[in-house]
Amino acid sequence: MAEHMLRFVNVPQQTPDKRAVAERRRDFGEIYRIFEEQDAARQSSRCSQCGVPFCSIHCPLHNNIPDWLKLTAEGRLEEAYEVSSATNNFPEICGRICPQDRLCEGNCVIEKGFEAVTIGAVERYITDTAFERGWVKPITPRRELDASIGIIGAGPGGMAAAEELRRRGYQVTIYDRYDRAGGLMIYGIPNFKLEKDVVLRRQRLCEASGIRFVLNCAVGTDVTLSELRARHAAVLIATGVYKPREIGGPGAGLAGIVPALDYLIASNRENLGDHVPDFTSGRLNAAGKHVVVIGGGDTAMDCVRTAVRQGAKSVKCLYRRDRANMPGSMREVKNAEEEGVEFVWLTAPEAFTGDDAVIGVRVVRMRLGLPDASGRQSVEPQEGSHHTVKADLVIKALGFDPEDLPAMFNEPALAVTRWGTLRVNHRSFMTSLPGVFAAGDIVRGASLVVWAIRDGRDAAKRVHEYVEQQQALPAAAE
Repeated sequence: MAEHMLRFVNVPQQTPDKRAVAERRRDFGEIYRIFEEQDAARQSSRCSQCGVPFCSIHCPLHNNIPDWLKLTAEGRLEEAYEVSSATNNFPEICGRICPQDRLCEGNCVIEKGFEAVTIGAVERYITDTAFERGWVKPITPRRELDASIGIIGAGPGGMAAAEELRRRGYQVTIYDRYDRAGGLMIYGIPNFKLEKDVVLRRQRLCEASGIRFVLNCAVGTDVTLSELRARHAAVLIATGVYKPREIGGPGAGLAGIVPALDYLIASNRENLGDHVPDFTSGRLNAAGKHVVVIGGGDTAMDCVRTAVRQGAKSVKCLYRRDRANMPGSMREVKNAEEEGVEFVWLTAPEAFTGDDAVIGVRVVRMRLGLPDASGRQSVEPQEGSHHTVKADLVIKALGFDPEDLPAMFNEPALAVTRWGTLRVNHRSFMTSLPGVFAAGDIVRGASLVVWAIRDGRDAAKRVHEYVEQQQALPAAAE
């Protein structure tokens, strides 16, 4: 090990090169270039191979990170891919969009003074290389089972569960209301973070594995939940959460004030070559406009950086706390600042001005107060600090809540929590309906792609145990 590892003392941290700011502002291509083989090996060699790997502990999937870093440092890339993909269904996606600065890299034991190993970039390199060299193969179960499983939602949770169930030999069908698989990975996350060919490549791999996709299919309208329950041995709900949180105040209903997801979906569809009337008309297009984004999470970062690329005159991000208290990835904040986004910290909207359409946001300066019950500092307005920020497009990036699934699915017996998420037994993942399971954001609330993958994998195991028990199936191969 000494020959290849523990080089953090004399090999500095290196991230993949970023495209020049002027270049990346003009298009939606990914901003980070992929590592060269020697760079990936050098960065992997910085790993200290510590006895208690906090990178793995703080990864929702508990990826065996030190193992595949060591294999990469030794040039054993195919083995590194096998180890990486053993715990993660989509390492090529997590390597691009996971907030590593808050998860694995942020908990690297060599971070202080020497800087963390660039885990995400190596993860992306390993899997992209595996696809390029033909190491990624469709799933071939050891034997086929007669039982079929229906999955509602083709996002990361649903697709991860589908792969795990297919690996056990089940016949798997995924139903999704959109015309492409991927959920927020395809329509919510911009290309400069995750190019859509990466997601569509994963869909093609699922199809080659025998997983069936039924797209443009809204459960509750095109097919009922009761029909799916009759059709399949078990059903897994993995719809995610899409309902935008609203903002109040005078003028909140003016034209030009739009939800973040509507804006991002329009941009992603346009980049995919779809005809998007709201984009063409300018309603969901930032070109030539003064844009204000309200919010401080990763969705807000996606919106401000999209507006820059669409040719906005100015882009401001309003956040009621300071930089240190921002929930979004600091890496994304830095990228946005490089691209010309202005962050207006400690500022909260109170009203929106304009007659028929918004022309400004009336704001008040905030100050940080005492910590609340969660330990987070409260905020309070500063007297006499009101002023107006010019805006003719305001994007609300305040988070997402669950849609009313019992009403949408016309299934009132489907129990929900007081937050509107589906109520499940957290050991079995089963909802109030026998044989109907749920996982991902629709259970835990809006969260990260990596958590959806984890939930999908865990739920798949419970679905298998349920079907095996119900139908007395022979034990499927692990």
